[in-house]
Amino acid sequence: MSWEVKPVTTWSVQDVREWLIHSGLGHLAHAVCTENLIDGQALLMLKEEDLRRHPLILPTLGDIKHLIYRVNTLRAGVNITDEREKISLGLIKSTSFQSEVVDCSTSDSESEISSTQNGNGHNQGGSHHNPTYPMNGGAPLLPLCSTCSQHLRSSRFNRSTRLESEKWKTALAMGYGLCVSWLTAVTMTVVHDRVPDMEKYPPLPDLLLDNIPHIPWAFDMAELTGMTLFVIWILVLMFHKHRFILARRFFSIAGTIFLLRCVTMLITSLSVPGVHLDCKPAPYGTWAKRLHAAYIIWSGGGMSIQGVRTCGDYIFSGHTVSLTLLNFFITEYTSRNIYFLHTFTWVCNCFGIFFILAAHEHYSIDVFIAFYITSRLFLYYHTLVNNRALFKSHQSFDAKRTWFYFPLFSFFEQNIDGRIPNEFELPLTSVDLHNIVIKFSHKFSAFSEKIPSPRSRGIKREKSKSKVK
Repeated sequence: MSWEVKPVTTWSVQDVREWLIHSGLGHLAHAVCTENLIDGQALLMLKEEDLRRHPLILPTLGDIKHLIYRVNTLRAGVNITDEREKISLGLIKSTSFQSEVVDCSTSDSESEISSTQNGNGHNQGGSHHNPTYPMNGGAPLLPLCSTCSQHLRSSRFNRSTRLESEKWKTALAMGYGLCVSWLTAVTMTVVHDRVPDMEKYPPLPDLLLDNIPHIPWAFDMAELTGMTLFVIWILVLMFHKHRFILARRFFSIAGTIFLLRCVTMLITSLSVPGVHLDCKPAPYGTWAKRLHAAYIIWSGGGMSIQGVRTCGDYIFSGHTVSLTLLNFFITEYTSRNIYFLHTFTWVCNCFGIFFILAAHEHYSIDVFIAFYITSRLFLYYHTLVNNRALFKSHQSFDAKRTWFYFPLFSFFEQNIDGRIPNEFELPLTSVDLHNIVIKFSHKFSAFSEKIPSPRSRGIKREKSKSKVK
């Protein structure tokens, strides 16, 4: 048998036929050799999907598995030193696919899996270190299985490769948010006209409000809690490297939620949740008075500590929306290692909701709906954008569906293809400050040159006097 003494890469079609017969797969020789002319090199490149598809289409699962087993045995015994030939035969993957081949070792694989899952470059015992993978930016790689040697990039490092600030989109998102906030203020004046009479429609039964005593100062505490979260979010936004992308997302999500709140407020008018509230229909008479009242609500941010008093805007709670949205944005765009900050924001969120209920300013269902809608929309939005690469392989259907159901998301995030890294920097560097000072000094000097000095004005006066004489 000549095929036994020759390298597999030099086998002819006849050698492959004899090898099949010797392996007990002679009944496949006609399909493999006669019809498809598989020689030694083609045999080493055979994959299971090749056996299932045209032109081979082997009908028996047992034949497919036995043949692949025999081919894998041949691959394991091949001795080829030329790396290019190995890549050409598919024995190893090219680095152009961002994968590497390491020595197959169960202990190495287990240690790399453990260290990668721990989120750092070392395993728990500290005795093993992950290798460096330059094609993946030094990020650890996950093995496909515990016994194979091929490593691919972990999905934990699915960061966006395009981080364009697109300030004009941020300006549009800000305009969208401001327009929705103004529409919310106008809607509040409308629902205030329709607030049910407290004598005819008493407060509805509520499991929590009926068992939580009324605390007069609780609503002010809820707003102070919201202001604390807002200050933290402004600081995060100022020092985040990708602040314009974050601001764009904040305005688009907040605008959409409050736009939905306008609809729910108009559809249903609930009775006042507490007898302590002085809520009566407020007919404004003219649209000028209504718009003036809306401006007071809008400029005061709808907060009672700013002197704003509204009634009828119960489904759903805007204060709960603000607390929850600020909490989620702060925890999403700061490091996971800042446990104190994340714990603090969640405590503020929970206590803020408790204060709203303790003040009897909203029904429990208002608070529950607000928290659920805000958290779900935030999570849906970020799940879509963090897995943006999934849509690029299905442009025919998923992309169109995304454009239809999430038009704002598709517009604002069309150039983002992954997770935004939490990187921080100063809003203005020393170079920026230096350029601003130079630019200001140039403008100031140019302006000062245009202004005549007192001496030149005196000379002009003397010349004018001499001409008169």
